[in-house]
Amino acid sequence: MLTALLLIDLQNDYFPGGRMELVGGPEASARAAEALALFRKRGLPVYHVRHESTYEGATFFLPGTEGAAIHGSVRPLEGESVITKHYPNSFRDTDLLAQLRAAGVERLAVAGMMTHMCLDAGVRAAADLGFDCLVLADASATRDLVFAGRTIPAGQVHGAFLAALGAAYARVLTVAELPALLAD
Repeated sequence: MLTALLLIDLQNDYFPGGRMELVGGPEASARAAEALALFRKRGLPVYHVRHESTYEGATFFLPGTEGAAIHGSVRPLEGESVITKHYPNSFRDTDLLAQLRAAGVERLAVAGMMTHMCLDAGVRAAADLGFDCLVLADASATRDLVFAGRTIPAGQVHGAFLAALGAAYARVLTVAELPALLAD
């Protein structure tokens, strides 16, 4: 089963000094970089997805800004696919599905940001499209959210979304667990 690595929105605005800093972003990108090195070493396909905010009033991932660039820890190499999206779902109005199908990809190892938004939307869409999904929990990050006047800490948001994905859409694991699965 051909497995590809899908890196979603590991972009500068999510890191310290960016316009939408996440909790644990540098640590998650370090784990994503480990997964990326593993896929490159094994000659497996890698797909980078980056978000550009084109809606009126957007405050981050603005086209042409350094904040919208892919973070240096996971910078694409020449020949690696980079898909630009404008919605949380990486498949919406992009050629990601066509690229994956053309390459014969059947399984996706997914890492990225934000766990509760674009990672979640992309994994659910991928599963609905028939891909076997592996979510790299330690290579993903999110932020605190506010609901009903109270703050939900990022760790709880991250855990709740990973638990939901693990219930029906994906196998949730760590980057350290990934090499054994790539032997399949």
